[in-house]
Amino acid sequence: MNREEVTDFIYDEAWMLDEGQFHEWLDLWLPDAVYWMPLNWNQQDPINETSLLYEDNFMLRLRIERLAGARTFSQKPKSRCHHVLNRPRILELTEHSAKAVTKMHYVETRLDEQQMLALTVTHDLKATPDGIRIAGKRVDILNCDAAFGNIQLLP
Repeated sequence: MNREEVTDFIYDEAWMLDEGQFHEWLDLWLPDAVYWMPLNWNQQDPINETSLLYEDNFMLRLRIERLAGARTFSQKPKSRCHHVLNRPRILELTEHSAKAVTKMHYVETRLDEQQMLALTVTHDLKATPDGIRIAGKRVDILNCDAAFGNIQLLP
């Protein structure tokens, strides 16, 4: 695994989400990976402190199935999103793993409502025979202590 591959992977992941390719996006995740969105600034414990989101592979798949469901009336019309990424900063890099942090703006819209979030996303990545996969993803919202509406999709 090299810097260019890690950077391309992160950009490609955001593209998949923006294009609504959620099932393909799920294929990027390792079976034991966790998606974490802390509730508090600089939160360190996802288990003993409340989080906005702390989902394993099963819960991520359930979320994606809900988004695609015919009876999910909150998604008629469907929400859409748009990621604007800074260049990822590679914190750790070995032949088999990487840790990268990316500052980004995330916009989610549905009907007349639109919300924008400033995020810091940390990816823990692993090299597999099938390519790079997500071992963990942490999404820190800059103004996590503010009130905001429901986040329907996944930043």
